[in-house]
Amino acid sequence: MKCSVVRLCDKDVISVCNGCKIGVVSDVEFDSCSGNITSIVICGKQGFFGMGKTEDICIPWCDIQVIGEDSILVKTE
Repeated sequence: MKCSVVRLCDKDVISVCNGCKIGVVSDVEFDSCSGNITSIVICGKQGFFGMGKTEDICIPWCDIQVIGEDSILVKTE
């Protein structure tokens, strides 16, 4: 299956360890020398009334188990 970076973004990210939704892909990081994607980034959640924000979550590419039509399954806590 081919998947562009644009289609990769906005997919739900689900943990296979506990079945919880971690968030939505907002960005990717890649190695500029090799051109390989190294991780996906999930934007941190906004606080109450937009005050504060949790840190972004960076999931290494090697932790991705399956990239589906609507979601990405990852092996992480």
